Amino acid sequence: MAKSMDANNIKSNLGGCWKFGAACWLLLIATLAVLLIVFSGGLASMMSAWRTDEYSHGYMLPLVTAFLVWQKSSLLAQMSFRSSWWGFLVTLLGLVFYVVGELGALYTIIQYGFLITLAGVLLALLGSRAFKIILPAYLVLLFTIPLPAFLYNNLSSQLQLVSSQLGVGVIRLVGISVFLEGNVIDLGNYQLQVVEACSGLRYLFPFSALGFIAAILFRGAFWKKVILFVSTLPITILMNSFRIGVIGVLVDRAGVGMAEGFLHDFEGWIVFMACAAILVAEMWLLARIGPDRIPFSEAFAIEGPEPLPEGATRARRRLTPSFYAVLPLLVMALGVSVMLPNRAEAELKRAPFALFPLDIGEWHGKVGVLESIYVDALKLDDYLLVDYSDAQGQTLNLYAAYYESQRKGASAHSPKSCLPGGGWRIQALSQWEVPGVNPDAEPFRVNRSLIQMGDERLLVYYWFQQRGRIIANEYLVKWYLFWDALTRNRTDGALVRITTAAPLGDSIEEKDQLVADFIRVIEPRLERFVPN
Repeated sequence: MAKSMDANNIKSNLGGCWKFGAACWLLLIATLAVLLIVFSGGLASMMSAWRTDEYSHGYMLPLVTAFLVWQKSSLLAQMSFRSSWWGFLVTLLGLVFYVVGELGALYTIIQYGFLITLAGVLLALLGSRAFKIILPAYLVLLFTIPLPAFLYNNLSSQLQLVSSQLGVGVIRLVGISVFLEGNVIDLGNYQLQVVEACSGLRYLFPFSALGFIAAILFRGAFWKKVILFVSTLPITILMNSFRIGVIGVLVDRAGVGMAEGFLHDFEGWIVFMACAAILVAEMWLLARIGPDRIPFSEAFAIEGPEPLPEGATRARRRLTPSFYAVLPLLVMALGVSVMLPNRAEAELKRAPFALFPLDIGEWHGKVGVLESIYVDALKLDDYLLVDYSDAQGQTLNLYAAYYESQRKGASAHSPKSCLPGGGWRIQALSQWEVPGVNPDAEPFRVNRSLIQMGDERLLVYYWFQQRGRIIANEYLVKWYLFWDALTRNRTDGALVRITTAAPLGDSIEEKDQLVADFIRVIEPRLERFVPN
């Protein structure tokens, strides 16, 4: 019977077109419903991210995808759908992603698993030849998935620095004296900090999606499409830097109020619209160069599907055997989604950092407080900030940030990414081994950084204390985060940082010894506050 169905489905039907019957449409709708139910947790998290400025374009992208597929509907109607058993394998791979993501409660893996599974189902339904036609439309959906937190944080930090440097260049072009330290723009009477919201990501993500859609609609050579999409990154950076420069000029001329409120947001809209205008101008230019020159009205036109041939006969399309083969996989995944327990974080007993001792041997501490803007940005659950000093006048700053869960985007920020934003330049960065408290204890590896701003120099040691491990490598932290979420149902952990002044001319070796001795004193005490 399957062979007969497939034979009927792939017959030539010259001069005609295919259509699904009501029963097939009901089965296709039911399949989509099962997919949405199975991946509902990851999709809900993804839609939650769409409420932020950076990903607010996510609501529109499924509609854009549907429109782009509709544009190809007449072409698809004239093609026979052939079985593709690669679709079965791709669907299986996507469901493996789902199970792994659910067990580890890591939403990014679930979200990519959804797109992989959707691609597998479509490939099994359409066949490789027809799937290639809608592949560009399908790829638009990749822009709906938020970046993992550690990639987002690193990218944001780098863009803040680049935008600050270029923005200062704009300010200097109009003859204003300005000084830059990291992402802090010093205008003399005012200081502007290029915070995460000004990194340009709120323009880059929607604008890159817009550039990709424009490249799909643009009728030109493939290399022109690539240029359209790739150019969205430099356009965004340059225009965001120009915006920062203009704000700096307005603040210098009219006061700090020019950098706040409605005007600040309105300038952001102007920048995005200017980026879109540059993209249109770029398409106009690309349409007029090369051997495939055509008028801009023909190169970029948003049109509906081409009409079907006149007098075309309609043949009943049947679902392919490979599509029927993926249905049991989806049914099993639905059963797994019901049976899997709610993977809430394992309950842990820990003391709050408020109970951390201030008197440790000869060291005496004074508690500090983080500003609310930093607490909100770091998304931490508990923190410790203490300045310790001894009788000899030596001082150390201890900072620890604890996260009960690092599954939903909140995670420890590496000082390597954050310090340059404050104007500090990293003079040296390496990993050092610190001997354990007991002679027979294994030494543990930490990060050591020497940073400098002007004549001020600091020695910084930091590490990630995560579920019984002391880890220096931030990428290894991400691996253990995934592994422990999967095997131990835990993603808690902390960043621990110790800082001491290292004035120019002082012995760095003595400062290293001072910090190493302090680490050996506090490390056993941290276990009460950062569970193993």
